[in-house]
Amino acid sequence: MTPAGTDTDAPVVVDARGLRCPLPVVRAAAAARDRPGGTVLTVLATDPAAALDLPAWARMRGHALLDVREPGPGRAAWEVDVRLAAPPSP
Repeated sequence: MTPAGTDTDAPVVVDARGLRCPLPVVRAAAAARDRPGGTVLTVLATDPAAALDLPAWARMRGHALLDVREPGPGRAAWEVDVRLAAPPSP
């Protein structure tokens, strides 16, 4: 997991390449845990199940799915962008 900066407009890259289900979701959840609402996570995953699992995780947590990009020319992994929801107020 590599923070791209403290600006919530700069994505936080979560590298889950080479990991099988459910680890891409586990890594995304860990990266999201202490981040403010509005932060964008870009999850890189080679497991095709991540293209379904990460959007489902985002929906269940109230996060916004921004994009799912398939591997292809210039891209060796799935790329899933999620904008984190603000945590619930106490």
